[in-house]
Amino acid sequence: MAGYQNDVIFEITPQVLLKAYACGLFPMAESADDPGLFWLEPEQRGILPLDTVHVPRRLKRTIRGDFFEIRTSTDFQGVIDGCSAPMPGRQKTWINREIRRLYGELFEMGHCHTVEAWQDGDLVGGLYGVSLNGAFFGESMFSFKTDASKVCLIHLVARLKKGGYTLLDTQFVTGHLAKFGTLEVPKDEYNVLLSSALQRETDFYALSTKATGAEILSILDGQTDASS
Repeated sequence: MAGYQNDVIFEITPQVLLKAYACGLFPMAESADDPGLFWLEPEQRGILPLDTVHVPRRLKRTIRGDFFEIRTSTDFQGVIDGCSAPMPGRQKTWINREIRRLYGELFEMGHCHTVEAWQDGDLVGGLYGVSLNGAFFGESMFSFKTDASKVCLIHLVARLKKGGYTLLDTQFVTGHLAKFGTLEVPKDEYNVLLSSALQRETDFYALSTKATGAEILSILDGQTDASS
């Protein structure tokens, strides 16, 4: 598929996509049925500061109880299918065939990762995003079970901290993400954070894929708000 810019058709490759992220851009589609993509560079960018993540007390209990088996980058197709599924408050998706192709190719290249919540052998929640040096660009998440995506998000934060990342880009601030401390920063400030993050060497798998909830919380210990 092709993208459109000033009526000039150009091919979007995974390499082009990574360069766009490095410049502060990200793609979206109008709908799942729209074959094209367009680029966004918001004036206000959503980020979740890794050192000040808020974890509500009830969610801490869920994480510590290991009610979900958390896996990392084992089922990209299942996660993007979940992110595309209709849910309360989200009846339509922007994830079209081109998004699936591009991020699937990034997954094969090792630049796209998933964090997955499993229960009784079923994928019940998860998220996916793009990793580029010290920046992680969150794309979408889903839950079929209460708190599944929230647990995945906290596991992601711990993994990024352990791996030496400095930027978790959420693109926008939603009511859901705001509960964890997500905030908006101006584009110029975001670009400074991005430039710094891109200079870092990181390891997405520095944290064991078998890390328990207690281990996850210990990484965030002293930096999270224990209030409900």
